[in-house]
Amino acid sequence: MASRDRLTDRRSFLKAAGGAAAAATLAGCIGGETGDDDGTGDGTGDGTGDGNGGSGGTLTYARGSSSGSLDFQNSTSGEVAKVTNQLYDTLIAFKPGKTSLTEGLATNWNVDGKTVTLDLRKNVKFHSGEDFTADDFVATYRRFVDEDYEYYPGKKYASSYGPYTLGVVKNVKADGDHKLKINLEKKYAPILPNLAMFVSAVHSKKAIQEKGKKLKSDPDGTGPFKLKNWDQSNNRVRLEKNEDYWGDGPYVDEVVFTVVGNNTSRAQTLDSGDAQVIDGLGAQSSQQVKKSGNAELVSDAGINIGYMAFNMAKVEAFQKKKVRQAISHAINTKAIVETIFKGIAKEANQPIPSSVMGYNDSLSPYKHDKQKAQKLLDEAGYGDGFSFELATFKNPRTYNPSPIQAAQTVKSNLKEVGIDVTINQQAFDPFLNYTETGKHDACFLGWMTDNADPDNFHYALLHPGVSIDDVPDGQDWISFDTDGFNTLNVAGWANTDFMKLVEDAQVTYDNETRKKKYKKAGKIAHDEAPWVFMDHAKDLRGVHNSVSGFKLAPISGPYLRLVKLN
Repeated sequence: MASRDRLTDRRSFLKAAGGAAAAATLAGCIGGETGDDDGTGDGTGDGTGDGNGGSGGTLTYARGSSSGSLDFQNSTSGEVAKVTNQLYDTLIAFKPGKTSLTEGLATNWNVDGKTVTLDLRKNVKFHSGEDFTADDFVATYRRFVDEDYEYYPGKKYASSYGPYTLGVVKNVKADGDHKLKINLEKKYAPILPNLAMFVSAVHSKKAIQEKGKKLKSDPDGTGPFKLKNWDQSNNRVRLEKNEDYWGDGPYVDEVVFTVVGNNTSRAQTLDSGDAQVIDGLGAQSSQQVKKSGNAELVSDAGINIGYMAFNMAKVEAFQKKKVRQAISHAINTKAIVETIFKGIAKEANQPIPSSVMGYNDSLSPYKHDKQKAQKLLDEAGYGDGFSFELATFKNPRTYNPSPIQAAQTVKSNLKEVGIDVTINQQAFDPFLNYTETGKHDACFLGWMTDNADPDNFHYALLHPGVSIDDVPDGQDWISFDTDGFNTLNVAGWANTDFMKLVEDAQVTYDNETRKKKYKKAGKIAHDEAPWVFMDHAKDLRGVHNSVSGFKLAPISGPYLRLVKLN
């Protein structure tokens, strides 16, 4: 999810990291919004907690899909993150409703070349009653990426986020109970926002040792809510207030995450007051919310990408650039965005939206052109067409609010150029497993950024995760079973020019240099077309009139600890 393209200014947080010059280059490497912190953070609380105050009551959050796990290290799903963000805290946090960084379980931090040091918050307890210390994050880090760690749960359990988020970390050392030193293998520009991602939250060392994989259903965090029960048969997660929470809130006694698969039904649930917050809205259901006298449609420009990925490792035709370009021209993405996603999205032309640093504004979406598509197919040797399966999730996602209708449009468009498409609809969790293991021919997917950095799109989604030397000569794709393969790259794309650019952008703290490299990377992705670039969608939530304090969060969230019921 997960994200899952924001704009964060790091200047305030460097605190003389390598001197003023280093601070100036690291600051704002994503561009856009400037944080207003002064280096100490505005905090999400004063460390004394506010758990005993509040409005009380039960807040019901209705969504389109369920959580497959309650362990943030066991999933890439945004549905998992929605719940675990209530149960766990990260060292560094995103300000609610903003893209700048603030205090979490760390109150102070420094970046100096390849070293990050953090001062940790005192007097914080896990839900089990254990004290939070630096050793907990050391154990959390090792559980995620260290295969030699006694409590490493295995590659099939730990999500692909581990190597991406913390793979650049050489080691993590505790300096007493409340100081951490993170040593990096190399300079790494996204390290601070990476530490604020949902997968960088902190497990209890004791829980890691005693519960292991049981953390999937029996979490133990420091967050504002703790698990009361999880009714998996009815897709309902019930959380209760953490009375000992160290920060602001929570103000409600309980939070219930429930699933209402149909958009229209979910909007009706909000209107009737049976849910107080809903997400996963499409064009029609968002209009229902707008017209409701009992609720409000809250929206903001989304920092996301929706796309159709070609599995180049499985389908031989997709290994030809002209075939991929032909399909991009044959699919009428403009019609999908304007007719199916009407009013809630705009066409995409590269991996990042315009609000993210490094966006290449010289690029345009592929124009719907059947004649050009046919010509490209002829030149590629596929003029008589071919067939493939398009895998899609059933329920709406922010980046694809009407996946079935969109898939039907793709099928219809491609039939006009002789390509036969079979649609394979799946529930979201099995769908993610299906695509991450490379079983798909092509698939719909999307991404809501996790950390506001362009690296979180370019590298996370389109770098294969292996060395350039591991890519066979004359080939721009690799097999999913390649050692170290990044399973988020569901296209299997391995363009070495693109790889070199995004790798170089990772290790420079100079903003302008990073920006230029991402612009070049965006053009390569556009021209090589490993995806059909579909859309950037608005973030939409339906909020009942009985709710106050809800903030639509471009990163992380939902911040349900801040919500009150009137």
